[in-house]
Amino acid sequence: MAEKLVTLAAVVAAHGITGEVRLKLFGEGVVALKRYRAFCVSGDAGRVLTVKAIKDDGKGGAYARFAEVPDRTAAEKLRGSTLDVPRSQMPSLAAGEYYHADLLGLAAVSTSGEALGHVVAVENFGAGDVLEIERPAGEDGKKHRFMVPMRPEAVPEWDHERVLVEAAYAEG
Repeated sequence: MAEKLVTLAAVVAAHGITGEVRLKLFGEGVVALKRYRAFCVSGDAGRVLTVKAIKDDGKGGAYARFAEVPDRTAAEKLRGSTLDVPRSQMPSLAAGEYYHADLLGLAAVSTSGEALGHVVAVENFGAGDVLEIERPAGEDGKKHRFMVPMRPEAVPEWDHERVLVEAAYAEG
């Protein structure tokens, strides 16, 4: 099985004529992005971009130059691609911390033992992370989703196999 890739940025546009691209960042900013020297490119199996330079754009994004992108035409072809790194290259976390990528796909189980489904998304609308859990298809044939705040009273524990959801937060 291939190692899980974690998306750290997306190419939103070419910038200038020398192959630089503008990035939308999904991590903790430019400083966190600069710890990586190369990125896997989404949708282009096996393609790796080697970092020449990354700089802050002053608006929460970044500009990047890659050795394999010599001009604006090549930069424009990257638009919409994501820049990923293998999960194993990411820094270790302290107790109680998590990467969103580690939660995606996990089974969700209630504190009463009911299988709830699995985590399909981790959102943040400003007040903290929220797990989106998709239930298995019901009698109507549809899969229903519900959201749970990623807080200790709602999700008392999680590991690499499952998230435990307080029964009171599990929608029926």
